[in-house]
Amino acid sequence: MSLAGIGRHRVDAVVTSRANRGWWDGAADEYQAEHGEFLRDSGFVWCPEGLDEADAHLLGDVVGRDILEIGCGAGQCGRWLAGRGARVAAFDLSFRQLQHSRRIDIDTDSALPVVQADAEALPFADESFDLACSAFGALPFVADARSVLAETRRVLRPGGRLVFSVSHPVRWAFPDDPGPGGLTADRSYFDRSPYVEMGDDGQPTYVEHHRTMADWIGHITASGMTLTALTEPEWPEGHDREWGGWSPLRGRHLPGTAIFTCVR
Repeated sequence: MSLAGIGRHRVDAVVTSRANRGWWDGAADEYQAEHGEFLRDSGFVWCPEGLDEADAHLLGDVVGRDILEIGCGAGQCGRWLAGRGARVAAFDLSFRQLQHSRRIDIDTDSALPVVQADAEALPFADESFDLACSAFGALPFVADARSVLAETRRVLRPGGRLVFSVSHPVRWAFPDDPGPGGLTADRSYFDRSPYVEMGDDGQPTYVEHHRTMADWIGHITASGMTLTALTEPEWPEGHDREWGGWSPLRGRHLPGTAIFTCVR
């Protein structure tokens, strides 16, 4: 389905899920071809700034821990965690992304357990995991982030930790432009209308939802978890790779990613 228009209007959970499942199924091949080398078959990169879990240690010691990866894509992060001694389960909304995970498993002689699922209704038992993580997976693309956080809390054991990264909320006030045009705000930060792409039939084909920083903190606390850390990665010297609206130019002036650490 071709792109017929872009708008900003409310979209419910069912339509959001259907649109994004279709979009990621259609975009998975191009996404993995473009970003696969940067992400690595087994690697944990939190964000386009290149923050690596091997250096950041946001999850702490993972040896022997039961870990859930939320919105795993092709499973690069989960595969890295499993290689460090964790017991990992992963899921994604997109079947095509999970096919890429299987392709990497075959190529690397690995076996990451994955399932196709919606983050708003996790197919896992209560208190199944010590840790949960998401590197730009699921949370920006759901209509009800609070329910995803509540579901994640449900499957975490007492004292369990969730760490997730999303586009920094301030970015929503600026055009998604890696050049100079992306340095001037052109809309209200407080406008929470989702970004919606529509097909020729007028139906949404891609939906991304905006939450302010206060919204995210409110959703975390309402879910019953406690926010214990907030990381805003700076753009590192020598990193010249552009990724959509992320670029060295914008990274020198604006935060591009927010990483939330939460504890049940």
